[in-house]
Amino acid sequence: MELSTSVSNESEVKSKKKQLKWRWEYFLILLLISEFIVFGLLNPRFLNPVVFLGSINDFMPICIISLAVTFVMITGGIDIQAGSIVGLTSISIGLLWQEMGINIWLACLVGIVIGAISGLFSGALIANTDVQPMVITLGGSFLFSGIALAITSVSSVESYKGISGFPEAFNQLFRGSLLGIPNQVWLFVFLIAISYVLLHKTQYGRKIFLIGVNRNAAEYSGIKTNRIIMSTYMLSGISAAIAGIILTGYLGTAKADFGKELTLPIITAVVLGGTLNTGGKGHIMGTALASVVIGIMRFGLSMSGVNTQYLDIPVGILLILSLIIRSFIDGGLVKQVINKIKIKKEN
Repeated sequence: MELSTSVSNESEVKSKKKQLKWRWEYFLILLLISEFIVFGLLNPRFLNPVVFLGSINDFMPICIISLAVTFVMITGGIDIQAGSIVGLTSISIGLLWQEMGINIWLACLVGIVIGAISGLFSGALIANTDVQPMVITLGGSFLFSGIALAITSVSSVESYKGISGFPEAFNQLFRGSLLGIPNQVWLFVFLIAISYVLLHKTQYGRKIFLIGVNRNAAEYSGIKTNRIIMSTYMLSGISAAIAGIILTGYLGTAKADFGKELTLPIITAVVLGGTLNTGGKGHIMGTALASVVIGIMRFGLSMSGVNTQYLDIPVGILLILSLIIRSFIDGGLVKQVINKIKIKKEN
């Protein structure tokens, strides 16, 4: 009888937690709708389809990288080096194409390999040492930014000008649209689908969650935790490389400093999307919604007359608030629900 009651309690608690998860995603949707209303009132041009669709390309790199960083943070890690990999990839592509005469598409493939190796390097250090992920990825950020500047300085390229003159087909791929929707959005939707299946529908994804909940228990159960952790950072590096390719094609220029301002919006998107900063919990759809919320917020504020150098202030505030709210929900509200269920069953 007690066992039956215990199972029933556990089932109800899980049901409540699921409801809370959906409520959080509904909250993000409401926040998104609120942004359209507020920014539309502040500047009617914000609701102009041409203006709005044109602006989406500006924040797609944040959205794309956030998806992969979700994998990292669910394991209990963090990746603050993704922005530097964006710049490293961009300038590498430019130099391979201009200085070495390599086909632009082959150069992009090499850029993705560079991103993967960069992420794997940091992931290997994190997985095999006791050093905190934040420290290693901070070091990686300086390392990869330094490499990007170093290879620029030894070439004939002036760092402040960058490299331009890429083939029109390459530029148009990231500036163009299909059925009136920017190509970058189609790529984002495709990556959402891939990430969702990988994280929520495969054994690999389950292992990521288990590592985030309890790494030692995951190891005892036979999971090769080091490999999984390394792979998540490699995915993050690949996503940063893709973002670097997108920025290079969209702006028509390759620069070593691309991505330097992306770190805060990326981390905020992942946390706002419902991923615990301690690991073990997160959802791709939450991250996708949150990244769009942040992108639209930055665009709306800039259209409302806010100087671009101040756009990180509201993003920082949003990060702090999301941490506080998630802490309340996961640590306080759920416990209250559990206690209420227990009291009802006892009575």
